[in-house]
Amino acid sequence: MMTRMWKGLSVTLGAWAAGALLLRVLVVPGQHCPALTSADALQGARDAGAWMARVQRDDGSYLYEYDIEANRPVPGYNAVRHAGVTMALYQLAAYGEPGDGADVLATADRGLAWLQANLVSYDGWTALRDPDDGAIESGGNALLLAALAQRRIATSDGRYDGLMRGVGAYLRVMEQSDGSFLLAWLPTTGKPDPTQRSKYATGEAFWALALMHRLFPGEGWDEPARTVADYLALHRDTVEKQDYPPWADQWAAYGLAEMAAWPEAALGPVLNDAQITYARSLADRFGFLVRVESQRTGSWFSTLIQGRESRAAGMGTWVEALDSLWILASLDPRMEDLRGKLGERAICAAGMLRDRQVTPTEAPRYRNTDVAAGAWFTNGVTRMDDQQHALSGLLRSRAILAAGGKRNE
Repeated sequence: MMTRMWKGLSVTLGAWAAGALLLRVLVVPGQHCPALTSADALQGARDAGAWMARVQRDDGSYLYEYDIEANRPVPGYNAVRHAGVTMALYQLAAYGEPGDGADVLATADRGLAWLQANLVSYDGWTALRDPDDGAIESGGNALLLAALAQRRIATSDGRYDGLMRGVGAYLRVMEQSDGSFLLAWLPTTGKPDPTQRSKYATGEAFWALALMHRLFPGEGWDEPARTVADYLALHRDTVEKQDYPPWADQWAAYGLAEMAAWPEAALGPVLNDAQITYARSLADRFGFLVRVESQRTGSWFSTLIQGRESRAAGMGTWVEALDSLWILASLDPRMEDLRGKLGERAICAAGMLRDRQVTPTEAPRYRNTDVAAGAWFTNGVTRMDDQQHALSGLLRSRAILAAGGKRNE
């Protein structure tokens, strides 16, 4: 009797153990966070910046998309992403090492010249007009303004201050009373299109306006920035019917961190409690995305169970967001308890990015070495925003590593 009982118990325990092992392998596999040093992160950002310089055309535009297996560019261009790439180059000039400055600035300034060649002015404001379809969209102009702000931070050169104010004035025209942003201004009506909002542009404009208040305090740029921050924290996910809130908006994280560092923060916290609650929800969202990605290995089995590895354009935004939220947690005591976890998640994702980047020594394996070196590929294709977001994320992760990031090995 006892023998049969112990035998049955052993079978049951064995089944449980096998089930637990199967669950671990199939559903909750272990994380893979490659080691990353500050030097690695900087080199990855530099390699991405060098890619942008090599693929830049004579008119200042960049290679938009490239199929490395077919060894040919994919047709198309995107003015919003052009502004984003130029902004990332100015970030490298601002936050890289002193030796990065001149060459990076030259590439970024050529990109800025392309943007300047496509500006229009109307009723006291200036804005970027897409040369392909004539669109005057909030998102591209917000990133143009952010690019100009990063250039000013890098150089202290005030030559574009008037342009910054002109583009900022356009953004104020596009902001609605609730803090959201409409997608585009219509030359045919002389007004913003009231039927289309932009979930991307709202966060982008938030960060750009927050930067304007840093650079030009006392001019009133804080008021529209605060209005956007409240919309993002309190209303956006409901109004825009986000199925899985919060919307994973790295630009909003940039903006929150920028607000927390405003000069008036010396007198007390700038962000209200609702904005801090929103920041904490963003931390959960981006942390979850990194946790899932860290379980993917790229093998056929991992792809079958966990899905394919994410493209660098997406992963880079996660690192940008986590870098920003880590800065916020370093500035505001209401976020301090998340600082360690935010740093770990950011460095884990940055390590994966650096691990997946094609280094210059690996590039000769590909048919086009110039396009391969410093790039990230998904199904054999790279797009310029892959390099943009990865550059920004890797570059800004260095502050976490310098403060004792967990993967600084």
